[in-house]
Amino acid sequence: MKASELRDLDDKGLREHLATARRELFGLRLQHATGELENTAGLRSAKRDVARALTVVRQRGIDPNQKS
Repeated sequence: MKASELRDLDDKGLREHLATARRELFGLRLQHATGELENTAGLRSAKRDVARALTVVRQRGIDPNQKS
């Protein structure tokens, strides 16, 4: 998701997107460690997606770990 799209989300939606992106990254890391991952470029894009979301969260000054 692009940074401009992330900025359009409300705080709750942004936290949900961040949680989903983190779960996806965890799954990809697990697949990579077990040798099941075929497309390793997905790891890079997932890391960047998490980083983009965290950047927007920090710009807004909200706690990324807070439950809604």
